[in-house]
Amino acid sequence: MSEQHADILIIGAGVSGIGMACHLRRECPGKSFTILERRDSLGGTWDLFRYPGIRSDSDMYTFGYNFRPWTGGKVLADGPSIKRYLADTAEEYDVSSRIRYGLAVKRAEWSGENACWTVTAEREATAEELTFTADFLIGCTGYYNYDAGYKPDFPDEDAFRGLIIHPQHWPENLDYSGKRVVVIGSGATAVTLVPALAEKAGHVTMLQRSPTYMMPLPSDDRIARLLQRILPSDLAYRLIRARNISIARLLFRLSRKRPRMIRRWILGRVRKQLDEKADMRHFSPGYDPWDQRLCVVKDGDLFTAIRQGSVSMATDHIERFTETGIRLRSGAELTADIIVPATGLDIQMLGGAELIVDGEPVVMRDKVIYKNVMVEGVPNAGMVFGYTNLSWTLKVDIAAGYLCRVLNYMDAHDLQVCVAENADARRADDTVMGGLDSGYIRRADDRLPRQGLDDPWRVSQNYSADVKALRYGPVDDGQLRFVSRSRR
Repeated sequence: MSEQHADILIIGAGVSGIGMACHLRRECPGKSFTILERRDSLGGTWDLFRYPGIRSDSDMYTFGYNFRPWTGGKVLADGPSIKRYLADTAEEYDVSSRIRYGLAVKRAEWSGENACWTVTAEREATAEELTFTADFLIGCTGYYNYDAGYKPDFPDEDAFRGLIIHPQHWPENLDYSGKRVVVIGSGATAVTLVPALAEKAGHVTMLQRSPTYMMPLPSDDRIARLLQRILPSDLAYRLIRARNISIARLLFRLSRKRPRMIRRWILGRVRKQLDEKADMRHFSPGYDPWDQRLCVVKDGDLFTAIRQGSVSMATDHIERFTETGIRLRSGAELTADIIVPATGLDIQMLGGAELIVDGEPVVMRDKVIYKNVMVEGVPNAGMVFGYTNLSWTLKVDIAAGYLCRVLNYMDAHDLQVCVAENADARRADDTVMGGLDSGYIRRADDRLPRQGLDDPWRVSQNYSADVKALRYGPVDDGQLRFVSRSRR
């Protein structure tokens, strides 16, 4: 067993991990760091998912990092383009050389006596165990299980004679040409996958238990292209980014304040796209906008496929699988050669690794989050966790910058330990994922840390408020306890 030390240990080399490392290069150039990545390539989500049509559901001018403009032509970029952007960013900031691939983190243990983290990882190809130590630990693993997505146990599933394929494990070179495909689900994955499959499949049916709000969005931003032609690239990027953030925030705020108005507006746009080729009951949710994530439909491609007849909608419950497809509770049957359960994610924190502080396991459900960046009672540790109502990367940039501020503050004041302490111990029912009511969040209630009732223990989901608090607010705000090197 070997042991290696770095000032900072980052777990995960996806959007969050690469972003955190680049901020360290920019703002803490004297710090050494190592990134542990379980997969054999960087990219996280954008390396894992390979299903047809995989793309961002956030515009790339806000999904790109604030320090490196997105220069691709499309507003909603495909998965390979996003992964190239991440790889190019890692190369530009000399991050690639600090990534250790093929290492699954199993355990992270904090020793108060040594003021140090010891992280145990396994090289999965050989089962070799390696140990890393660090002064500061930063989790950048996202929030879902990479091994398996969520899939219900469907009645009589074994009776089906065709293929059942989860989008998280899409087989390479699958030939679905001319096939009858049923996609179960109505979230972002299904909305992306269905029109892509329809280009070659014989017919695709999107089967949903309940409708989701869908918003057509053009992939070509003409105003952005105009600004890029007439302005310096950095200035154009900042202006486009600010505009898109403002639009997204306005839509979210209006959804909360005037849900009926926003509902009418969204459904009106969908109705126009469908041109009476589908029943609007398939697109009329029973909840308010942004109680669950709103799904973006690139160039209205799903609606185009429905108008052309290559896609049909079904809103019903599954009674059971049959030899040839799915029997619905209404008595209708959907014939299929391939069934794709796009039924959601299985949430886990820190990639499933065990977290231990001075010999005591950390139970995330019993903890409150601090500024959505630290967990109460867990010393010298941060997590980079993105937005659920805006582009994930907007929060990555702010959170990573804040952690760099904390590290620099500790160095400037000769501090060795930093821990968030929730003195009044008050908690809210909401998890770190905010007020979203999606099924995958409800299923993970026992695995997610909570919010407090007051700032800085609440998750605001408010970009402006987070910029103010994390980028410009005082580091020592009375909620963090520091221990100096001399006291130790």
